[in-house]
Amino acid sequence: MLRNSECRLDGEMQLGNEIQPIEIAEGVYWVGVVDWNLRDFHGYETPKGGTYNSYLIIDEKITLIDTVKGPFFDEMIGRISQIVDPAKIDYIVSNHVEMDHSSSLPAIMQVVPKAKIFSSAKGKKGLLEHYREMGFQNWDIEVVKTGDEISIGKKTLQFIEVVMLHWPDSMHTYLKEDKILFSNDAFGQHIATSERFEDQVEGVMEDAEIYYANILMPFGKQVLTYAEKIKQMGLKFDMIAPAHGVIWRKEPERIIEAYVKWANAEAKQSVLIIYDTMWGSTEIMAKEILYGVESAGVDVKLRNLRKNDWSKMVKELMDASVVAIGSPTQNNGMFFTIAGFLSYMKGLRPKGKKFFVFGSYGWGGGAVKGIEKELTESGFEIVEPGFQVNFKPFEEDREKCREIGSRLASLAKK
Repeated sequence: MLRNSECRLDGEMQLGNEIQPIEIAEGVYWVGVVDWNLRDFHGYETPKGGTYNSYLIIDEKITLIDTVKGPFFDEMIGRISQIVDPAKIDYIVSNHVEMDHSSSLPAIMQVVPKAKIFSSAKGKKGLLEHYREMGFQNWDIEVVKTGDEISIGKKTLQFIEVVMLHWPDSMHTYLKEDKILFSNDAFGQHIATSERFEDQVEGVMEDAEIYYANILMPFGKQVLTYAEKIKQMGLKFDMIAPAHGVIWRKEPERIIEAYVKWANAEAKQSVLIIYDTMWGSTEIMAKEILYGVESAGVDVKLRNLRKNDWSKMVKELMDASVVAIGSPTQNNGMFFTIAGFLSYMKGLRPKGKKFFVFGSYGWGGGAVKGIEKELTESGFEIVEPGFQVNFKPFEEDREKCREIGSRLASLAKK
């Protein structure tokens, strides 16, 4: 094994950091990269970092499943070089066009200009459009669809189109003999770790739920269609190897079962209170609503938008059956952080939630009305008219907030 080395685009090894591939099954290797410093992905906070996973299969036709984000190309090619001369790669599978998976493709095609690329029809269109100035004219791209198979020697690859899970071009690749599903963006997590398997890392299912909530929640219908499709195809899995995070090998079907549960919007009997505050009045109201919910014996969480990770809050929102949103009035409208969160939430389209709005104001109201308007126009259910106070909540206002909390708890129980 090569040590203290790194690889340039031309494949020449140089002194640098140790690079190690990991064999996940006989002849199947993880050759991806760990992004220890990733802290933001599409605006989704990633405090644990992330990975870009690529997989190399050694057979009569040496096959690379996906590439990595462009700046990490040298690291990927260095890992491949420990297993085989990268110039000997015959096939490249592009499961998804998005840049975190394909932006090393032009560089690898410089190394293996005659390699055949396999992608979906929309994947081919996306690759040719995005890389029109990077030599794509000479790329040999073969379009595949659900059920298509190719032999790479002793092993067989089968392709599954997964339209809008989460892009139109997305597909999965199934290694039949080893029962490994290369699932690209489905079933992943954003965590950086030196371990490669989920049973080696604590809390992976929670990380997977946060990932689902922030990336795949809008596509619940497609998740359910996919689950039915693989059932009809009779696929069994010894491993599910996503493009982000660690590989599922301990009862891997349980991540698919979790996706089905999340897609069905199976919320818990809980209330989530999301708010921001300027001079403390809205926060007082939020805490009184919290006390009302707690007194009724229902699980409740209180989250200040400027003091909590929005990505985790979205996961909590997915789990909650009732959501209370509180805002002070700013310039006759809702507070700017509330407006931003509503925009983010609207794009994720959480299902089956009941909403209540509260807030405070000084010389002019507007926050509660603005939030209710935004929720209604986005198709969310508001359970009762909002409640707002002028300047600060006095005891009678606090009592009303506790009563509201009790009613929200009753709704959560239903």
